[in-house]
Amino acid sequence: MNYGFYFKNSGINTYIPINCTMLKSSFSGEKIEAGCDEVGRGCLAGPVVAAAVILPIDYKHNLLTDSKQLSKAKRNLVRKDILKEAIAYAISEIHNDEVDRVNVLQASILGMHRAVDQLYIAPELLLVDGNRFISYKNIPHHCIIKGDGIYMSIAAASILAKTHRDKLMEKLSCYHPEYGWETNVGYPTAQHRKAIAKYGITPYHRKSFRLLPDQLELFS
Repeated sequence: MNYGFYFKNSGINTYIPINCTMLKSSFSGEKIEAGCDEVGRGCLAGPVVAAAVILPIDYKHNLLTDSKQLSKAKRNLVRKDILKEAIAYAISEIHNDEVDRVNVLQASILGMHRAVDQLYIAPELLLVDGNRFISYKNIPHHCIIKGDGIYMSIAAASILAKTHRDKLMEKLSCYHPEYGWETNVGYPTAQHRKAIAKYGITPYHRKSFRLLPDQLELFS
């Protein structure tokens, strides 16, 4: 059952839904925790973007959840709250050339390391979305599968990373409009792959990825 409440604004009743499955605000209940997540691993073009977020230990937010579960408008709305209310946050980019050099899994971990390194407050515990991570600076960590749907700090990191990367790909689409990055943000859609087959690749494409089923001599 969904719950919510109405408030009256200028004579208009507006319904505000309440998220009855509000995510957890803390894993330990006492330590300074940084939620870590990344986006863009499955993309054919653009960077992997990672974020780390430290929220107040008793933080509450009715809309905050896994970025994939929110519309673009809601993600941007929640993003503003995170930037305003987080104790600390940081975002890092791993360029597509570096992704090609180290592989996408290592790029994802490296991105989270760099984001954590930028936090002006040192976390005492890292909550990492997924099941793979490499310990960083001897900070204890927990890998949590689908953690962005369980812990607020991880969800916040997923939203900052997602909104940052989407905006970046929208900007790049102005220079390479053929690939539809303003909508597919670099993922392997049919439109994206047809454009690669027709126009070739850009400096932002990942050469280590299978860009087309048969590769079509892209690099000749």
